[in-house]
Order: sequence, then structure tokens, then C-alpha cells
Amino acid sequence: MAERRPRGRAPRRGTTPMTVAGRTLACTVSLAVLGASGFTWYEYRSLDDGMIKSKALDEAKRNAPAHLDKSVNLLLIGLDSRKDMDGNDLPKQFVEDELHAGSSEIGGYNTNALIVLHIPANGGKVSALSIPRDDYVQTVGADGKMHKIKEAYGIAKEAAEAKLAGKGLSKAELERQSREAGRSATIQTVQSFLNVPIDHFAEVNLIGFYDIAKAVEPIQVCLNHPVDDPIVSRTATHEGGGTGLKLPAGISSLDAAQALSFVRQRHHLTNGDLDRTHRQQAFISSVEYKLKQQGILNDFGQMQKLFGVIKKDVVIDNEWNILDFAQQAPNLTGGNVEFNTLPITGFKTVGGQEVNTVNPDLIKKITRQIFNHESAPAAPADPSAEATPAPASASAAAPTTAAPTKAAVDVNAAKGADVASAESKALVELGYQAGRIGDAPAKTRSTSVMYGTGAKADAQQLAARYGVTAVPSSGVAAGHIVLTLGASRGATAATPSATAGSGAPADPAADPAAGLPMQGPAVKAGGIPCVD
Repeated sequence: MAERRPRGRAPRRGTTPMTVAGRTLACTVSLAVLGASGFTWYEYRSLDDGMIKSKALDEAKRNAPAHLDKSVNLLLIGLDSRKDMDGNDLPKQFVEDELHAGSSEIGGYNTNALIVLHIPANGGKVSALSIPRDDYVQTVGADGKMHKIKEAYGIAKEAAEAKLAGKGLSKAELERQSREAGRSATIQTVQSFLNVPIDHFAEVNLIGFYDIAKAVEPIQVCLNHPVDDPIVSRTATHEGGGTGLKLPAGISSLDAAQALSFVRQRHHLTNGDLDRTHRQQAFISSVEYKLKQQGILNDFGQMQKLFGVIKKDVVIDNEWNILDFAQQAPNLTGGNVEFNTLPITGFKTVGGQEVNTVNPDLIKKITRQIFNHESAPAAPADPSAEATPAPASASAAAPTTAAPTKAAVDVNAAKGADVASAESKALVELGYQAGRIGDAPAKTRSTSVMYGTGAKADAQQLAARYGVTAVPSSGVAAGHIVLTLGASRGATAATPSATAGSGAPADPAADPAAGLPMQGPAVKAGGIPCVD
């Protein structure tokens, strides 16, 4: 169980509006990793003392894949919760009136942000992988069934509460113990899905995000396009939608409430939740950049104030030694971090809920390459998305394994043939046949998908990746799809960071993600990255 009082929330399965961006776990990580600061051991101990510690890694480590080197994998968990760590409702004025996040009856224990940071043993670039929250996977440590990955926490917590019922535990103690089960299930599910061991984790919920954002506001973010996300009425049983966020294109300075809206908006975004994942990554980068630029990471007095906030809202594992970790990962505070989002293969409906379908073997392959584990043995087959038949009501709109019989895709890109070529290679990884590569007119702004006779199903699946509608065309050959990548977006299924912005070929030696099928462009730390 947690060694110091966590706080929590009643279980829930539905989609919630709260996506907490690794919830300034950016702050947790950036503030904890102080290798270049010159603080004394005593000062580090002063910061570490009083942190909420968890033993949730114990079971996960017993079942973890083997380590190939001395690198460190850190899981950042953004927990959707409108209750405190003792299970009490957060103030209505705060949740409903200030944050427009709905009542305490709506939220749950969904992990709406899951980001794995890979810190190389010998320094160098830190790679971060975001896992889309609706990925339909085999859970571990929960009930062992197929679920959205975000639900592993709540399912395990609910089961633990049932087992602990009648033991005379206080409400706060029941909350602590059952949340430990939720954390353990989440860690084990992520380990199995990626086939990598998790060495440390940090968890923060709604109030934690807000408190830390409040401590460092204003925070600058950058948007490629203006946003207007009007609030839609919510009830006690339905979350509604809309955050109330209205911002222009370019850089804006946000207060804590606006920051929360920025990372949880999903309506009025081309790719919904998938675009929101990039918001999370960009926000983490912006916070880290501010802390570094203002010298807060080298100011013990400022650090004490920030840690005073973090200590009451953030949970970390009990094996996390801040001093050792700081010496191991100075690049986390130097902007040398690149975020990528793991790809999905499409969407389907299971039990009345829309889920992301995935190719488990491809996910493991991507993870091995990005984490510089190319020499790792092939991952064993994972009984994930399609291994268990979906309920009869589930649609078969998007298979989860790559099949060589899919339609051929001709790719044209407004940003040049290099981008089109990278995208084509990524689609081949997903089972599509390679088609022609070409340029689209530079003035082409929007992405489109057109298809010929016999390619409708594959075209619809492909279009879902880009948030567009597949359109039949007599000008497209039978069995073919024509994908046109507009200049306003860049490649979506695979956007190696070197190609996405410049049109220059990516360098696999410098960028382990080069040529891999990712869900949208990479987000680089070290500044204020612009996102949708």
C-alpha cells in the first residue's frame, strides 16, 4: 500500500473529459531530475522527504521483461479523478465552476495520460512514448480481459475494494489500498503491451495538475490554429463536452484553469483524443522549458515551494531515489526529449464504446527500435486486441493486424515526396501495399482519401487515421487508394520529426523513430512546440 496518504475516486468506465497530460508529471520529472543543479545531498533529501510513496511496482517488477542494459524506463500516469486521495469529493466550486469539468459523479479512475520515458544508460536523447488512452488491449493485473488501456486502473481498484469490503477499514485506508491495486495493474498492462520493464512511475490526478500549474503559471503554449471549444452542459451522469477554451493561433500565456482546458480539449480537434495527446506532450515541454529558463531548477528556495505543492498531490514509487536518478538523467532538464505517439490501426465499437484497434506486434517492434533495443529478441505473440473475439455487437471496421492483402496506397504530399515516401513506408508496416509516391500542389491544405472499386473498407480504415472521410472516385484505379497529405497537417501515420517540418529525409542514426509509423508528428522538448 502507499506509504503516505494518497487520495482517490469511485470507479468508472466511460469516457471522461479529463486528460491530464502526464499532469505536469513534467514538473514531477523535471523537478526531480536535477543533475546539473549542484544541490547538496541534504538539500535533495529535504525535497524528497514527505513525498507520497507507493509499493505498486513490487508485483510489476516480478513479472517484468528482462532489462537489456542500465537504461531507465519511467511511466507517467495522469489519473482522471475528481476526488482527493482519501476518496472525498473535490470542491464543487473548483471542479464545476472554475474548471468546467463536470460533477464528482462523472469522473473515474481512468488513466487518461500514459507516457513512458526511456532514459539511456549512457546519456543522450530521452525518448518518450505516449499510449492513446482508448487502445484496446489485454489487461494484466486487472481482470485479465480486453479493455481500453485506461480502464485497467479502475477495474483493478474496484476488484480490490470488493475483496477488502467488510474488513473494517476506514474510507481513507480502503482508498489507499485499492488504488495500489489500480496502479499495479496499470504498470503491468503497460509492461506487457510494450514488452519493456517499468523501473519507476509517477502519478498525479486532477487536483495535482491544477495545483502544480497554479504554482508555475503563466505557462506559454503554441497552437497551429485558433481554437474555440464552447462549454456544453453536463449532468451528473453525462460528461457533455467542451472546455470553454478560446485561443488564437500562435503563442498564448495560460493560467492554471486554462492549462487544464488546453490539455483536456478533444472536441473541435481534427483527430480528437489523438490530437489531445500531442497537447499533453507540448504542455510538458513548455513547463520544463519555463522551469529551466527561469532558473527555478537551480534555486533551492523555489524548489522547496514547488515540492510543497507536489508532495500532497503526486505519488511516486518507493524505490525512486531522487539523487541517484538526477545523476542518471540530466538530459531531462536540458530539453533533449522527443515525444512520439504510438499508432493505432483504426476504430471499432465494443460493448457500445468506441475503441482504438492496435497491432500489438508492431507496437513492440516500434518500442524496441525507439528505445534502442533493436537487438532484442522478437516479442512473443501478445493476445491483444483481436486475440479475444469481440462481442457480437462489435463492428469489424478495423482489424488489428497488418495484412498484406490490403489495398495499394498512392501517397502525395504537399510538403514533398520525402514526406510522402516516409508515410508510404509506414503504411506498408500496417499492411497496405506500396503505391506511387508524388508531390501534391503546395497550396493543398487539407488531407484527403479517395478510393477505387473494391477498396472501400481499407479506405475507410485509412481515413479514420487522418480524421477525414473516404470518398469514392472513378479516377482511382480498382483496388487502389489515393492519400493526399495537406500542408496544414503533415503526415499522420508516420511523421519522423526530421521529415515532418522540413521535407528532408530523416536520419535513423540520429532519430530512432525515423521511418516508423507514428500517430502524428513528434513533439520535441526544449522550447514551446506548436501543436493543433
